[in-house]
Formats: sequence, structure tokens, C-alpha cells
Amino acid sequence: MLDHLTYTAPEPKVIAGAKGDWELVIGLEVHAQVASNAKLFSGASTTFGAEPNSNVSFVDAAMPGMLPVINEFCVAQAVRTGLGLKAAINLFSAFDRKNYFYPDLPQGYQISQLYHPIVGEGEIIVDMAPGVARRVRIERIHLEQDAGKSIHDMDPALSFVDLNRTGVALMEIVSRPDIRGPEEAAAYVAKLRQIMRYLGTCDGNMQNGNLRADVNVSVCKPGDYERFMETGDFGVLGTRCEIKNMNSLRFIQAAIDFEARRQIAILEDGGKIVQETRLYDPDRGETRSMRSKEEAHDYRYFPDPDLLPLEIEQAWVDDIAASMPELPDEKKARFVQALGLSEYDAGVLTADVESADFFEAVSAGRDGKQAANWVINELFGRLNKQGVAIGDSPVSAGQLGGVLDLIGSGEISGKMAKDLFEIVWTEGGDPAEIAAARGMKQVTDAGAIEAAVDEIIAANPAQVEKARANPKLAGWFTGQVLKATAGKANPAAVNELVAKKLGL
Repeated sequence: MLDHLTYTAPEPKVIAGAKGDWELVIGLEVHAQVASNAKLFSGASTTFGAEPNSNVSFVDAAMPGMLPVINEFCVAQAVRTGLGLKAAINLFSAFDRKNYFYPDLPQGYQISQLYHPIVGEGEIIVDMAPGVARRVRIERIHLEQDAGKSIHDMDPALSFVDLNRTGVALMEIVSRPDIRGPEEAAAYVAKLRQIMRYLGTCDGNMQNGNLRADVNVSVCKPGDYERFMETGDFGVLGTRCEIKNMNSLRFIQAAIDFEARRQIAILEDGGKIVQETRLYDPDRGETRSMRSKEEAHDYRYFPDPDLLPLEIEQAWVDDIAASMPELPDEKKARFVQALGLSEYDAGVLTADVESADFFEAVSAGRDGKQAANWVINELFGRLNKQGVAIGDSPVSAGQLGGVLDLIGSGEISGKMAKDLFEIVWTEGGDPAEIAAARGMKQVTDAGAIEAAVDEIIAANPAQVEKARANPKLAGWFTGQVLKATAGKANPAAVNELVAKKLGL
């Protein structure tokens, strides 16, 4: 666990069957496209949305005599991801051929890593609520090439193949069966995506297929998982089924819930779960069988004869480690400890690197809690309402910081600040210049404020008696003074003078 905060593990999801309670056991294999301009074994472009079959080299097309050449940058990105997951980096790794019929991989096999992956064991802390998190162990990360895309809906009689994705570098990130519920599974994928975005190793775009998950689901009786953790016996966890190619956090949750209930119904009816690969149908909200689950020997893995084993130096790994950015967990802890933010607010601000960078620019040299309040409530609230991304915000960090400076100096009140924010949002400009040009600055002159207070008190003798009898009613005078000064009087100064004049 992280040492900066104390976490408790969430309770596993329990599903009530007809004959008793069941618990879920989930492991994920996440396929993350490496953020690279070139493919894993060729120099072909990885640009998304290009014309079909335009990003294809002779190597990708498996033309005779073409040999793969490893892309060093893709290896560095895998190492960087491993370091971000606090995983062991293997200085020796090797590529294997996975022999399986891929209609959109021209060579007829996939180059992957089975026996010697580039990255070993690591972990992710998956936040479920403030103070509640699941530690999910990472088993391995290996590099492999992506397949192309088969298209079946363009012609009633023919299928088409687009090889643009063929050979694109993927990192397959394999977890241990540590996830205990649908919400945790979605949170795990979201946290993994967050970390990789901070690292710049994968953009995490699930709509484009750049991040996909194979979800392994099984069910067991309460207490069985604890026995597994003690003994390492996978047999007590029940037979698992794999749901392939999930590219939506919402669908991941729905698929897990359906699959678990399907398995429970079969088991309680006296049947057995068949280990198989299934697909999720979002229109029907159910999983359906795709094929029986293959084992490693079914793929006839063997070392790729065209690629030498990959040997990297520790000094190279150390150089990558030295260039690592501050990751979300560490940044969140710093916001809590150094700036005094709540864990919730720190979590919102570190959800993505763009938001965190924006907040840090706003809070630099200013009150952290006030900056967080304005960024989360005013800025994020407005961005979400209008569907605008933080990178396209009409209000820059410098402009919002300028608004906070005016509040801090006492030149404008909180209400004025909100009006000023609205002007900056719609019209742009420097907050200080706008406040000066439009007469928005707060009245801080004690004499002017005292004159306004005296006038209101003199005009309302009955209200004076009520306020002296019940001091809580003194706020009425403050409101009247602010109204009389068009909201420009300093509320704190008004409160102090009202109390003094009324003898409270």
C-alpha cells in the first residue's frame, strides 16, 4: 500500500443466488496501444483515421523477405509503463510467435512475448472512495503487435480488411485475480488509463480502440478467495470465462454482472462452467459464447527466429526512471499534505494530468484550498455544463489566478469575483483591467462604509431595536449596506461597523 494515506480494502461484491451467496473474482488483460508514431516492427505510421490500408509497410504486409526490426521507442514506453506501475523491469526478454488464424494479420501469426516478458510483477492502487482502495497486483506486461480490422458490413457478400492497425505496438497488461466487483474492474481500467496518460505511454482512447480489456470472470463461495490467497490454489476460485475486447467502462461493469449471474444460475442448477471466450452484446445486455478457451499449447508458441532476444542495460532503465513525471498517487498525496486539500478534492484535481497542471498553475503562490474551490466548483462546473475540455477552457490558469489575486487583496468580494469570472469566460481579457474599467472594485474606505452604515441605522430605528434584542438580525443591516453600495462595500468591514454601531 502507499505510505502517505491509510487505506482499507473494499468489501467484495456479493450476489445472492437462489441457494446462497456468491462472490466474484475478476482478472483483466488490458491491451494498451503504445503512444508511438511508428509501429512495433516497422516504420509505418500509426495515425488514426487514415485511409484504409494506407499505413502499411512491406513488413506489415508480410511481403517475402521482409524482416521485423524492433522499435526502440516502443520498448522504452513499455519500460516507462512498468516503472509507473512499480514493476520489475526484465533486462532480458524475448519475442515469440503465436500461431493462430488472424484473418487480418498477413503473416499468419502474431509476434508476442510469452516466456520472457519485458516487465514483471507490479501493482496498482485502485481508489474506490476516500480512504478505501484495492491493491491489484500486476503479473506482467508484454509487448505484441496488434491485428488489423475486418469489416463485414460494407457488402452483403464480401468482407474487407484494413491493415492500418496491423503491427501497431500493444502493451498487454495482465493483472492477478485480485478484483472483486464490477465497479472495481471499471475503476482499475480507469486508474491504469490515468497512469499511462500521465506517463505519455498510451492515450487511453477507448473509442478508437487504443485501450481494450479482456475480462476474466469466475464466481466462488464466500471464504474461497481467502483460501486461494493462502494456498495459491486456483481451483477454489471456480472456472473462469473470458469476455473479449471490452472498450467501455460502463459495458465492462454490465458484462461482469451478467456473466457472474449466468455462472451462478448454471452452478446452482447443478451444471458446470465451461472455460470459454465470450463476447458482450450491449444491445441485449448479455454475453454469448465465441469459442472454447485456448491454452498456450494451442497457439504453438515458439521463439521468433527473426528477432534476437532483447537485452537492455540497467543504465538505460535508470535514465528512463530519472525522466519519470510525478504520478497521480504521489501528486494527490502532495496536494493533501502540502496544500491541505481533502482527499476527494485532490482526487478530482489529479484525475487527469491536464487538470492537475491547470490547478498547479492557478494555486502557485496562492491559497491552495481557495484555488481548489474555484477550479473545481466554478471552472470545472462551467466546463462540464457546456461540454468543454480543460484544454479548451476560455479562462486560462493565469486569468483565474488573476481573479483570486483580486479577492486576496480585498479589491473585490466573492460575489464580484463570480461576476468577473463570467465576464472573463465570455469576453476574455485581464481580470484586473476589467475590474478597474467597470468599477467593480470593492469599497474599502472606512469613512465611506461608515457613512452608509449610519444612514441605514438612522432610517430604521425599529429594526435597530430588534437587532439589539436578537443580534442574529444584525445581518439585515449588512445586507442593506451592501445593497446601497451596489455590493461594493467590504462585507467584513460592514459587519464589524454594524456590530460596533449597534453595540453588539
